Amino acid sequence: MRDVIVSLALISLFPACFRRPFVGLIVFSWLAYMRVQDLTWGFARGMRWSYYVAVITFAGYVVNSGGRFFAADIRSFIMLTMVVLVSTSVALSERPDAETISRLLEYVKIVVIALFTTVVVKTREHLRILMWVIALSLGFYGVKSGVWGILTFGGGVIKQGPGGMLADNNDFALALAMAVPLLVNVGLSEKRDLLRRAFFITVPLTMITIVLTHSRGGFLSLTGAIGVMVWRSKNRVAGVVIGMLIGLCALVLAPASYKERIASIADYKSEGSAQARFASWAVAYRMAMAHPILGVGLGKFTQHYMRHEPNPTAQQRAGFDIFVAHNSYLQIWAECGTMAFLLYWMLLFISFFTIWRTRARAKRLYYSSWIINYATGMEASLVAFMIGSTFLNRAHFDLFYHFVAVVCVFGVIAQREMDTPVKVRKRKDKRRVRGELVAVEGGGFGSRPVRRGFRNTPLLPREA
Repeated sequence: MRDVIVSLALISLFPACFRRPFVGLIVFSWLAYMRVQDLTWGFARGMRWSYYVAVITFAGYVVNSGGRFFAADIRSFIMLTMVVLVSTSVALSERPDAETISRLLEYVKIVVIALFTTVVVKTREHLRILMWVIALSLGFYGVKSGVWGILTFGGGVIKQGPGGMLADNNDFALALAMAVPLLVNVGLSEKRDLLRRAFFITVPLTMITIVLTHSRGGFLSLTGAIGVMVWRSKNRVAGVVIGMLIGLCALVLAPASYKERIASIADYKSEGSAQARFASWAVAYRMAMAHPILGVGLGKFTQHYMRHEPNPTAQQRAGFDIFVAHNSYLQIWAECGTMAFLLYWMLLFISFFTIWRTRARAKRLYYSSWIINYATGMEASLVAFMIGSTFLNRAHFDLFYHFVAVVCVFGVIAQREMDTPVKVRKRKDKRRVRGELVAVEGGGFGSRPVRRGFRNTPLLPREA
């Protein structure tokens, strides 16, 4: 029955995806991050719903719009260049097989969706809806697994995620760590109290889910994200106090097995998993030095591992204990070459620069604003990714490339809004808000304005 409901729901959305490409992007993002097809058990689970939605959406875009497929932004050209470099590395790699070609096509799909996002998301309402879908899709699993963790008194362990890019428990924890600051700051930007509470409820449950994965990378990513949010809070002292309280509660309530797992981070010199990572990093570096231009080819790291391991163990000689890079930056350097490695870092730095520049200007104009909140959430999410990807083999993580595109359109939309003159009107029985006149509900104590959409309070409102 669940398969029928999901299938009918998705099929009913196909016409809207064809007519309105933005709807297609939202449905595709919903499938990618909530993995609704993985909530079924029958025929719907194995169907390529994302592929169908993508084909219909692009066909509709060509027929109805016929415009550009990506924005003329430096990040768009960097991602296109990386596709060329990765494709060339695959073509010139040693014996490219069907699995390698499949990996390449998956990477191209990731970049195409990111590029498409830069032209389809045109307004702040578009951006708002997309951020809702990303945050709440991941938050759904945070709530679902968090409630399960509470019911099992923290004794359960999540060994794998829902599927797709979230199948591995470490990748699942990384995505949820990136979602936490989005849930907090998207919630802060909403004017309706009910919506704000809905976002905030998901935050502690999502953090519980990260704990249940027992992922040390997820723990470090979440710590980094919380650190950024504390640093960017209006009252930094209060933020530090709240952060310390959260840490204290986590220390008291976390299961003993999780505490032992996290404590092993300090024992990296003798802990087996940490030593395996160090060995993989060394192999990746030697591999990158031996193939500096185009690398060994996408997904070819394990195939070339033994050629760059100077002291292989008996198990490794027998074909066992051959590890992946366990570091996204070294992974892309070893597999795709130095140019791809540098371009990857450029995507990160340019995205941070856009966030910092937009936030700095918004701080000069507004006391509080959705722009400031979104900038903080995006910055914290990117920091979480940078920390987590240091220990994971996720150079081609879907959410990262999509996030780069989201930051790109956020910068354009936010700058356009800040360029628009602020219109403020005053009346005795009205409240002042940016660009609109909002009536007051009721009267006496507790009266408040009818609130819709984003929260924005000018610091020094300019009279129109």
